[in-house]
Amino acid sequence: MIVPMKKATIIVQDKDAEAAMFDLRRLGLLHVEHHRLPQGKEINTLQEELALVNNVLDIFSAAELTDMNYNRQKTTCHDWEFTAKHAIDLWKRYDQLEVYSENLNNQISDWERWGDFDPEKIHALFRKGVFTRFYQVPVKQLSEFPGNAVVKNIFVKDGLAHCVVISRKSENLPYKEIALPKQSLSAMRHRLAEDKNAMFIIREEVRKIYEFCDEFHEVRNNLGKEIEFRQAIDGMGKSGALAFVSGFVPVDKIGVLAEQAKLKQWAHVINDPKEEDSVPTLIRNPKWVSIIKPVFKLLEIVPGYRELDISLFFLIFFSLFFGILIGDAGYGLLYLIITFLIERKIKKGKKVNTPQIDFFLFYVLSFCAIIWGLLTGSFFGQVWLTKTGFKPLLPALNDAKNMQSFCFFLGALHLTLAHSWRAILKFPSLAALADIGWVFVLWAAFFFAKLLILSSTLPFYANWLLIIGVTLVVFFTNPQKNILKTFGEGLGTLALSLMNNFTDVVSYVRLFAVGLAGVAIADTFNNMASGVGTGNIIGLLAGIFIIVAGHSLNLVLGPMSVLVHGVRLNVLEFSGHASVTWSGFAYKPLKD
Repeated sequence: MIVPMKKATIIVQDKDAEAAMFDLRRLGLLHVEHHRLPQGKEINTLQEELALVNNVLDIFSAAELTDMNYNRQKTTCHDWEFTAKHAIDLWKRYDQLEVYSENLNNQISDWERWGDFDPEKIHALFRKGVFTRFYQVPVKQLSEFPGNAVVKNIFVKDGLAHCVVISRKSENLPYKEIALPKQSLSAMRHRLAEDKNAMFIIREEVRKIYEFCDEFHEVRNNLGKEIEFRQAIDGMGKSGALAFVSGFVPVDKIGVLAEQAKLKQWAHVINDPKEEDSVPTLIRNPKWVSIIKPVFKLLEIVPGYRELDISLFFLIFFSLFFGILIGDAGYGLLYLIITFLIERKIKKGKKVNTPQIDFFLFYVLSFCAIIWGLLTGSFFGQVWLTKTGFKPLLPALNDAKNMQSFCFFLGALHLTLAHSWRAILKFPSLAALADIGWVFVLWAAFFFAKLLILSSTLPFYANWLLIIGVTLVVFFTNPQKNILKTFGEGLGTLALSLMNNFTDVVSYVRLFAVGLAGVAIADTFNNMASGVGTGNIIGLLAGIFIIVAGHSLNLVLGPMSVLVHGVRLNVLEFSGHASVTWSGFAYKPLKD
């Protein structure tokens, strides 16, 4: 649920402002709202220091340093700022050497077939009247060179002869001339070796600085808190000799703040937030519902303060969608094992300042995939399992028509819950009837989808569902005394949303389509492997490779399909019908 907030204003003497803010930070309850733009030299300095630390930590996360086995915090970093600047300078040099080495590699690759020669000697020949040039010449035109020129064909590539042309006259030939390199091939190789060695030395030096990684994380956390604190002070309102700060506090904690204000002799005002206030969102749910939080954090979405918390429905349907989209007990079992191994590894090598990761959601999702795979009889594919005599627990789910009908039903049910919830919240207002009308429209859309797509018989009451739903939407979307105005606004809403309701219900068929594609890919690779994996050891190895590669592809594509389709149905379709726009921002109180 979204926790109700109170808006609190603390008023103190200007000379006590910083001390009061220290006390508020220690209390850790007030989400500060700035009265003026916080700015100043001290904040700018802190932000520059934070940027410096972030740059160092970005360097530590570079791919070249991910294989480190150093023990962190063996010594204390006495001057983190100097160390950070030193690391950044080293890495800038490393990046420069990396770019230059890549260019050298390309040049070496281009000139290797020409052989090792000194460009300076060729320039010396130029000065003595011996003109030596390099050309790309079509092979068929090699015989067309002037007789006074010596032509040496070095190699042929793509129908072009790469030639050295030596003559006593400086002639302009109608062929592409190749500019000489700045140094010889041996000099390039020597320089490349030097650069590689320099990169190794720099990398080792940065690895030593990496020992302070945890300390840099701590510095970053402290700087972030200090910036937040300074912004809170500089953002305070001023009125003569008084300073004041406003913010939001959870309603169940407002007594703690009031008691602190009384103890510190602060003047304080506590009110309900106004409609125009930007109120932060604090979500509290039972622990078993809160396991969905990692998905919200990954997507960086927060419902608005005056919107609905859909965590429960998101968890239930996201888990169901995961099971349908993955659709294979074998993959679910692998996800389960991978989750267990990662959790074990992380807990075993727990690092300082690393946030606690709740793996329970991943276990739930893995079990959903396993259960759906058992229902449909799919374990690393479906065909081979059927041949062994295994029967799915629910064979009807393997019928395309039944599965599509189930997806339409799931869509209508999912969106019905959204409108029903809105209707309950609007009750006893007559506007609640509009949402009930949309429920009727959704179920009418369900039956019409079955008629148009699956050629099912349309039940006699489907038309009545549509008529009743449309009537309720038109007359109760925004009920007013002026019946014509009510009718006009309702009709406008209906015109914009009626077809959307039908397409939203139909869009749930993506669950069937993507799930079926995953099973088809698994069966295809199984068939390919069985076709080549017989007769000899090479065929067997090829079959094993095909199976591993194919199922690995499915293991990667599966979670991607969940992020694209499973998340979409919750974040867009369901949220749209529940009027959740995800326009909120998280409650972040000022605290130590």
